[in-house]
Amino acid sequence: MRVFYCDHHEVRLPEGHRFPMSKYARLRRRLIATDVVLEHELVPVDPAPLDVVLRVHAAEYVRKFVDGTLEPKAIARIGFPWSRELVQRSLASVGATLAAVEAARADGFSGSLAGGTHHARRDEGSGFCVFNDLAIAARELLARATARRVLVVDLDVHQGDGTAAIFADEPRVFTFSMHGAKNFPSRKETSDLDVALDDDTGDDEYLERLDDALARALEASRPDFVLYQGGVDPLDADRLGRLALSHAGLLERDARVFREARERGLPIAATLGGGYAEPIELSIEAHVNTYRAARARSRI
Repeated sequence: MRVFYCDHHEVRLPEGHRFPMSKYARLRRRLIATDVVLEHELVPVDPAPLDVVLRVHAAEYVRKFVDGTLEPKAIARIGFPWSRELVQRSLASVGATLAAVEAARADGFSGSLAGGTHHARRDEGSGFCVFNDLAIAARELLARATARRVLVVDLDVHQGDGTAAIFADEPRVFTFSMHGAKNFPSRKETSDLDVALDDDTGDDEYLERLDDALARALEASRPDFVLYQGGVDPLDADRLGRLALSHAGLLERDARVFREARERGLPIAATLGGGYAEPIELSIEAHVNTYRAARARSRI
């Protein structure tokens, strides 16, 4: 297993900021401490080149973000104060997902300890998402002809609205999002397959809905590659989640996604997505479980 990280590109946020930026480095250390991912399997990455980002995002948006000249409203929509460090970190997050895709093509599975920034649209960022790494990775797979059809499985509690909008007219990318019906964003996009869940949905109903929807998505898309946004904010302890999954339920969710990909011989690359529990260790443990499920997948 190879897993890619970019937490060495640090971003210092104002005291009291609600985004848990520290979770990335803490997750990496926890994976090592628990032997879920071995230290030599963890690979640091550099920022992705701008030409790759420009395959998906509008040139003016990219230029203004990189130069620090985005309008205040656009920065506020992203949710982070602008800094040079944020530019490098955002590009490195894309780089980690691209590296995971290449490793998954060779090994069957890989992951990024970042990414899943599914709210970013072609010409704007949103909801702590600057560049849409999932969309960029899918576009690269198609541009290089290393996949003919890509399935994006997005199980973050928030709809993958940016990814859905970017690929609305691209039949080679199938977007599947299973999310809270009443959660952010308030105005949803139309994915190829959307499953909207009521508040307080628990393990049993969630997994039943997932089994049905995942089978439908795989049948409809017939993909060559799967991109997995494995946000852990459906956890019952998540302060932004509104669903009621347990750690065991999320672990089973991940296991089912990985098993379906393996049984079909599909390479799969996983990204982190959201996780905002208090204490943050609860989210970190759920992210660790994603890699426990991936490790078990390799032994099936």
